[in-house]
Amino acid sequence: MKRRRRALAALVAVGALRASAADPTAALVIPDAEAFRVAGLAAAVDILTDRYGVPLIYAANESDLFFAQGFNVARDRLFQIDLWRRKGLGELAAAFGPAYVEADRAARLFLYRGDMRLEWDAYGPGTQAIAGRFAAGINAYIDFLDSYPERLPPEFRRLDYRPGRWTAEDVVRIRSHGLSRNLDSEVARAKVACLAGVGADRVRQPLSPHWQTRVPTGLNPCLPADVLRVFTLATEEFRLAPPGAGLPAAAATDPAILAERSGREGSNNWVIAASKSATGRPVLANDPHRDYVEPSVRYLVDLEAPTLHAIGANETHLPGISIGHNESIAFGYTIFPIDQEDLYVYATRGAAPGEYRYRKGWEKFRVVREEIAVRGAPPVPVELVFSRHGPLIYTDAAGHRAFAVRTAWLEPGTATYMGALGHLHARTLAEFEASIARWGAPSLNHLYADVGGTIAWLPAGFAPRRPNWDGLMPVPGDGRFEWRGHLEHEELPRSVNPARGYITTSNEMNLPPGYPNAVRKLGFEWEEPWRHLRIDEVLRSLRSVTIDDSLKLQNDVVSLPARRVLPIVLALKSANASTRAAQDVLRGWDGTLDAASAAAALYEVWMLHHIGRATKELLVPARAAAAFDVANVDVVVFFLEHPGQWLKRGARARRDRLLNDTLAAAMQETVERLGPDPATWHWSRLHYNWTEHPLSAALDAAERASWSIGPLPKGGDGYVPNMSWVRAADFRQITGPSIRLVMDVGDWDRSWAMNFPGQSGDVRDAHYRDLAGPWLRGEYFSLLFSRAAVERVTERTLRLIPP
Repeated sequence: MKRRRRALAALVAVGALRASAADPTAALVIPDAEAFRVAGLAAAVDILTDRYGVPLIYAANESDLFFAQGFNVARDRLFQIDLWRRKGLGELAAAFGPAYVEADRAARLFLYRGDMRLEWDAYGPGTQAIAGRFAAGINAYIDFLDSYPERLPPEFRRLDYRPGRWTAEDVVRIRSHGLSRNLDSEVARAKVACLAGVGADRVRQPLSPHWQTRVPTGLNPCLPADVLRVFTLATEEFRLAPPGAGLPAAAATDPAILAERSGREGSNNWVIAASKSATGRPVLANDPHRDYVEPSVRYLVDLEAPTLHAIGANETHLPGISIGHNESIAFGYTIFPIDQEDLYVYATRGAAPGEYRYRKGWEKFRVVREEIAVRGAPPVPVELVFSRHGPLIYTDAAGHRAFAVRTAWLEPGTATYMGALGHLHARTLAEFEASIARWGAPSLNHLYADVGGTIAWLPAGFAPRRPNWDGLMPVPGDGRFEWRGHLEHEELPRSVNPARGYITTSNEMNLPPGYPNAVRKLGFEWEEPWRHLRIDEVLRSLRSVTIDDSLKLQNDVVSLPARRVLPIVLALKSANASTRAAQDVLRGWDGTLDAASAAAALYEVWMLHHIGRATKELLVPARAAAAFDVANVDVVVFFLEHPGQWLKRGARARRDRLLNDTLAAAMQETVERLGPDPATWHWSRLHYNWTEHPLSAALDAAERASWSIGPLPKGGDGYVPNMSWVRAADFRQITGPSIRLVMDVGDWDRSWAMNFPGQSGDVRDAHYRDLAGPWLRGEYFSLLFSRAAVERVTERTLRLIPP
């Protein structure tokens, strides 16, 4: 033992080659084997990192395992998790100056401020201890940097501040990053209702199952234009704006700019039963979608102790994994769009604006006073105002109105993905379902498979009971529209071992026939069905599904909307030369949005810039033209197929004129953008991925190219399995899959993964961008589970030793 300790001490002495003080982003060379003494451990921990940057963390007990997980994620993603914590707690101004005071105040409004005992109990036994050990591990790495300052990520030196220390409560109190919904859509629908009546909103957002909403009694749907400004400040991704005179300016919050920044959250998953799987075992595939940021929002890790072994991905600021597998079960998710938010509108008292009408009297807003620390300036006192429903986000003094948000993610037990800690020890469907019965947020389609062959679909999430309204519009906050608790898990649908031999979800409306949604009102706003329909089409066509079939399907770019509209487009009779030229480009195309396709380029220009807007203008009264930009893609497809269901007179002729005009305009625009010869057109000459570092706008051109990823030529769009949400203004992909997993249930070493653009968040690390090229090419790496297999591909080892 003494000889072993001396050997470890020698490794500690090796240290690392220090980065140049003049260039904090110079490559930091780390030895292949290291060991460090770290306070807080009961026993030694080994961290083996493979050639793709995926760590296997092996600990002698679970307490040390979660401590080491915190230490390791700080080693790879310290700036990312520090920024997440700082933004969520409302502490940006302390690092970046007075421009961020307003954003800090907004974030503090949406912190969980309830009973912490109820919060911890909601996730199940041991959660507080796990969060505490995870936070302690992060803090241990911050302490480690005092002895090894060259390992401090370059962002801290560039901005001249230090990472903050964590508490267990930080892990769960921050809620403003939660993926709940539908506040923005409520406001958008109110805007349409104000201008043209609520019926016109079906062109913006069709409702499903079939439903007709109405303006709640007593609501004036004409809302202030910036009513969601504070909510947006609290929930948007942090991006440092270009510096002005010294300190950076606050990020823009103009609604139009924000709409262009953000794509759609979504995901695909499917699970194949053993009877339909070529392996004879279940296979579970998942590719959750998020806005592209650098580094990736998720991180792959293998966690192993004598009582636990699990591998998969989670958001970096959380312990455990939320998508992956243990030794017995695999689990994955997509968003299941339960409506978890409401905007309340109050009548305020003219003589006493701190009061609002509630039932037959007046009720006072609750005011919390805090100080926001500001770099280079005195602390700023702020007031945080709350109604009985939630944080106040807007006051219309002249109109004697105030607006507050009630959201599921301020209820106990709704910290994003924390409920997944309950999956880690589950061995059976019953144990897994017991874990998700407590699930709060985000609301998810959970898919499950186990080594015994069982597969299941189990949606879960906090679902408010709204007895007398549907949640689709803002409501008066006078006491007539109140949540009455929430649905129990048993009231949500489920499916186990379906006869068809597979289950797939893609955020589509998937409530089974006969489900009483008119009573339970889970939600009426779902993602368009096209990704799901294409995945279902492929899986249905295969008698036996191989692992390779799932890998290919995750990269599939066949557009069903394109297939549906092409016959109509090609059947059009036109005397317009540009329209006929467009038809020539599209003739013979099968609807595959390949990066090299000329037809795909023309189709996307037509869809993004012409037919959607023109359809809206035809179907919506002119007075509502400013309410929203384009018609929903479902509406475009269904209108082109069945114009008589949308227009009373001359429907087909008016549809054909619309087609003629928009095709000609799209052809002319594509020629202007790509040149006169369609043989030279590629969709990827327009469509690209550019994944920006949060500091990108404040860097010079050379640094921006080094710290950000791209531009990368892309195929696809938002309605194909390989989802690539396109920002119409510049054709940039802003949302899509980063993590991809295909898990062979029971033969775990035959599973596959990808994490774009790399595992590390340190620009100096080789794993910062090493997976960008393979991701673009649709490649994967083996997600090895057995320690023997991992050791064969280990690139670096780190041992953490108690003092």
